[in-house]
Amino acid sequence: MTVHDTHQAPSRSTLLTFLVGALLAAVVGVGAMVASGVSQLVDAVPTPADLVAALAPEPYEKIGPVVVESVRDLASLTTVEMVEFTIVEKGTDQGWLEWARGDRVRLMAVAAIGAGVDLAAVQTSDFRLSDDGVVTVTLPHAELQYVDVDEEATQVIDRQKGLLTKGEPQLESETRRLADTILTQSALDKGILEQAEENASTAISNFLLGLGYSRVIVDFDG
Repeated sequence: MTVHDTHQAPSRSTLLTFLVGALLAAVVGVGAMVASGVSQLVDAVPTPADLVAALAPEPYEKIGPVVVESVRDLASLTTVEMVEFTIVEKGTDQGWLEWARGDRVRLMAVAAIGAGVDLAAVQTSDFRLSDDGVVTVTLPHAELQYVDVDEEATQVIDRQKGLLTKGEPQLESETRRLADTILTQSALDKGILEQAEENASTAISNFLLGLGYSRVIVDFDG
C-alpha cells in the first residue's frame, strides 16, 4: 500500500520569497524602533521656551521678611551728603557808641550735611504685590540725618569789641548756631532731600527687579 503525503517540500522560489519577506519585515521593524527612538530623543532636547522657563525665577507670592531685611540694608545707598560753607557776621548794634560798646564776630563755617530715607522703619505691610508681579512699596520721606561741623575749617575770622566792653561770651556760639542754620538751609535749597528720595527709589527698584519682579513703584508717604 502506498501512502501519499499531502505536504510536499516547498519549491526554491517559494523559499526565496519567504526569506525576502522576513528580511523586509525586520528592516521595517528596526526602522520603526529607530524612528521611535529619534522621536523620544527630539522630545528630550529642551526648546528655547523650556530654557527660558528653567532660568526664570519662580513667581513670588508675597514679600517676605528676608526681602524686607535686605531692603533695610540698602539704607547707606540712599544717603546724600553735601559739604557747605558760609561766612556769617553777627553782633550788637550800638549806634554811635559802637566804638565803645560794640561787639561783632565774623565766622567762617564749614559742615557736611547728610540726608537719607529711614529704611529701618520699612515693614512687610509697606509692600503690595499684584498678580502680574508689580511691587508697590511705600517709604517715609527723606529727612536730614546729620550736620557735621568741620571744627578745623570752622573758625573766627574777625572779632571786634568796643573799647569799653569785654564782649558777649555767648556771641561766638550764637554765631555758630546761625551758621548751622544757614548751611542746612543751603543744602535744602539745593535739593538734598529730593536727591535722597531719588537714590532710595533707584536702589530699591534695582534690587527688586533683580529678584524677578516685573515692575517696581515707589511711593513716599505724606
